[in-house]
Amino acid sequence: MYQLQLPQGMEIQAEIKSGYDTILTPEALTLVAKLTRTFEPRRQQLLAARVERTKRLDTGERPDFLPETKHIREGDWTIAPIPKALECRRVEITGPVERKMVINAFNSGADSYMTDFEDSNTPNWDNQITGQINMVDAVRRTISMEQNGKFYKLNDTIATLVVRPRGWHLDEKHVLVDGKRISGGIFDFALFMFHNAKEQLERGAGPYFYLPKMESHLEARLWNDIFVMTQNELGLPQGTIKATVLIETILAAFEMDEILYELREHSSGLNAGRWDYIFSCIKKFKLDKDFCLADRAKVTMTAPFMRSYALLLLKTCHKRNAPAIGGMAALIPIKNDSEKNDIAMAGVRADKARDATDGYDGGWVAHPGLVELAMTEFKKVLGDKSNQIDKQRLDINVSAAELLSFKPETPITEAGLRYNINVGIHYLGSWLAGNGCVPIHNLMEDAATAEISRSQVWQWIRSEKGVLEDGRKVMAAMVRVMIEEELIKVKAVAGLGPTYDRAAQIFEEMSTSESFAEFLTLPLYEEI
Repeated sequence: MYQLQLPQGMEIQAEIKSGYDTILTPEALTLVAKLTRTFEPRRQQLLAARVERTKRLDTGERPDFLPETKHIREGDWTIAPIPKALECRRVEITGPVERKMVINAFNSGADSYMTDFEDSNTPNWDNQITGQINMVDAVRRTISMEQNGKFYKLNDTIATLVVRPRGWHLDEKHVLVDGKRISGGIFDFALFMFHNAKEQLERGAGPYFYLPKMESHLEARLWNDIFVMTQNELGLPQGTIKATVLIETILAAFEMDEILYELREHSSGLNAGRWDYIFSCIKKFKLDKDFCLADRAKVTMTAPFMRSYALLLLKTCHKRNAPAIGGMAALIPIKNDSEKNDIAMAGVRADKARDATDGYDGGWVAHPGLVELAMTEFKKVLGDKSNQIDKQRLDINVSAAELLSFKPETPITEAGLRYNINVGIHYLGSWLAGNGCVPIHNLMEDAATAEISRSQVWQWIRSEKGVLEDGRKVMAAMVRVMIEEELIKVKAVAGLGPTYDRAAQIFEEMSTSESFAEFLTLPLYEEI
């Protein structure tokens, strides 16, 4: 156990292992404490505003474009110029901060690598701190490891690094300032900035981020103010930090112009975070008797509400000289079945071809084996160009009603219900065991896809439209029986680890309880 020198008023309630002191330095923690004391009250106010907005939506209010910010939507402004390192983002690979995955992602041939302290990462103490150690080594190009007789190190040419800290709703429970838990996002961001920002600038890039889970432009303003203070504290020019915002909530879709405007000195565009977006729609309209989505597999990017959202994001970004980045195709290569693999690859190819043809500047993949395929589809459209921001989509006009046109509603099948239960148990079990990025049934699952699974089950139980295509109403008793049956199947595939029994209990509680848990990661975090 190593002893740390902590700023006044800070406590760390976790084991300090060998090497952790290189990250948790007095100077870095002083920055964490200063940002926390300055901005934590606003974070809490914004989280309280989310609760109030949810209450209004639960009683029938519907989102619309904000009248008070009409002048911003209609204004003739653009974001600050994009740095050269972020001009070309045709393929971005994502993955957690585990050491081997970090090296493989950098070497994948993608233009950018989004390293993830959030949805594809279980945010236990060791993952968060070893992830920071991995980032320090990666930025300095000293990262390497040996495993099973194989040596891993960085290639000469690597992807541009973009870091995703945790969202506003997540605390870092192991660190207290003045007796209270701090923001997980501020913790992740501040440590990375302190240790790496100047080194990145010297190497021709800079501190670049992805910002998740926002629900309003006021939440973007909070990040922007944190950027301004951090740059001042570290002696960096204003505008050094660049951040891409994931539009992955239905409420943020109505404030895309405003979000870009708030971050305009620090913006590097928007990303269509499709899986969390679907979850957000279910969550926000969970009590609406007219809202009910079909099986998860049927809710694709060609569904009316998803298509409207994707096109509006594209038009909004390019109008403001901002990159528009497409979301994640969750399909992954299937090694043992060439026929299924061909179908999966055709799905990825179609997804990336649609984004590129629409005008997107790039898109996400979750597996190194998909980089070349995705790159090919973007190069077919872009040729040698780094992006197609000059492709203005003045033909696109999306109304509030189109963003809220939630189809398809059918089919809801027993197979789809069982799939949600199976994936939910399998993912939650892996998450509790420390792995937040899990291949299940030939899809790469993270917290967002697990959220869809459990929220759909919850809503199908309560909605009059939650009826299987064979006529049976989805009921809590039915779900409980299926949970027992699917747990057996999960264990047959994943093993008999104790976390799967607990995962099944949690899935049952979250899908059948009267109240709806805002995020599944909140109660889960208390168990790790």
